[in-house]
Amino acid sequence: MRTFSEFQIIGRVGKIKAVGTTLRVSLAAEYGRKDNDGNFQSNPYWNEVTIFNENVIKWARDNVAPGDLVHARGTIRQTEYEKDGQTVYGITLAASDFDRLAKKRQDEE
Repeated sequence: MRTFSEFQIIGRVGKIKAVGTTLRVSLAAEYGRKDNDGNFQSNPYWNEVTIFNENVIKWARDNVAPGDLVHARGTIRQTEYEKDGQTVYGITLAASDFDRLAKKRQDEE
């Protein structure tokens, strides 16, 4: 049996930043709900994905901007490192697929 650990996010781009030889992109996925008065309340869940592939990094830099709707898919890795004598645990969302679905809406400017 094949085993795997994957993620998939469709969301709006927040920040794009180069870190070493990688590109980190924050994505907001909307989980809206209605409050007791029937009004829609936005509840974004933010995640940061890391792109390691040079070709995908170049494409993302040339074609993606904050506010764009994107689809990211890849592997989930648990990470750990030492800081000030303490072990720090984290999760890396390593995006192998990264596509723009739509440009930023004009009404968001």
